[in-house]
Amino acid sequence: MTQPFAGRGAIDLSALKRPAPQPAPTAAGGGTAPGMSAYALDVNEENFQGVLQASTTAPVVLVFHSPSQAPESTQMADDVADLVGQYDGRFLAGIVDVDAQAQIAQVIAQASQLQQLPVPLLMVFLDGRPAIQPIPGMVTREELSTLFNQLGQQLTAQGITGRHQPLATVPTEGEEEVGPDPRYAAAQDALAAGDMDAAVAEYQKLADANPADAEAAAGLAMAKILQRTQGVDLNAARAAAAAAPDDVDAQIMVADLDLLGGHVEDAFARLVELVRRTSDKERDRARDHLVSLFAAVGNEDPRVLKGRQALASALF
Repeated sequence: MTQPFAGRGAIDLSALKRPAPQPAPTAAGGGTAPGMSAYALDVNEENFQGVLQASTTAPVVLVFHSPSQAPESTQMADDVADLVGQYDGRFLAGIVDVDAQAQIAQVIAQASQLQQLPVPLLMVFLDGRPAIQPIPGMVTREELSTLFNQLGQQLTAQGITGRHQPLATVPTEGEEEVGPDPRYAAAQDALAAGDMDAAVAEYQKLADANPADAEAAAGLAMAKILQRTQGVDLNAARAAAAAAPDDVDAQIMVADLDLLGGHVEDAFARLVELVRRTSDKERDRARDHLVSLFAAVGNEDPRVLKGRQALASALF
């Protein structure tokens, strides 16, 4: 359903009647709806510019819904608003009610060369531009979770480690405002700088300090993949794997490259088949590496659940 991030045309905002460009959105000024996470807000003409500007920090997910035209689309918008809160600032969700914000819908339709904006519609922006092809139609909560997991993998693979600040909210009594977790800053800075050795070392420290830290484990697994694949030629790696189908090192390398390219299921299938064909130490290596790829993707991802089932079948 998703594609690698790729720059596309910027959105022309000149049709909007709005004040001067706004700063990055805040919940207090952006009309955050009750029940939304700290990384979701309602979009209107006043804050639309600021929402798109926020995509220079990290991706912005826009969801267009219509309570009158497609009541079910509002549930999808609510799911997006809720799910982005699980990624600690990796995404900011902008919820656009096209019934109330017809001018924004018209601008997006014109930019997308559409006569009318389909509802629902999901778009992902990075650096002010659409980062993937727009996704029209209903998307289930499970599919949305898979989408965000895959986009997160692609962000990490491309060294895009920025995070949105949580939108300003008023804490309830006895509660303190919580900012971004600083524990991951050193590892993310190393990824952004292209220093994979340092990134692995920083994530290893976090994983050693707290083995139950799922984000640290996933970050460590992905950093190791990036470390192994630095400077590797994809075509040469595929040719080597094709020439030696039972060479564990060759198959692992292509699986790593496939995962980084977003071909997660292909990576899993390659190693599952390798487990079927090999034995003893080679089989153990293939299995252990596949398990590390599961960690990189995230144990809650539906593709990981299917991959674990396939691995169990191959082993037993």
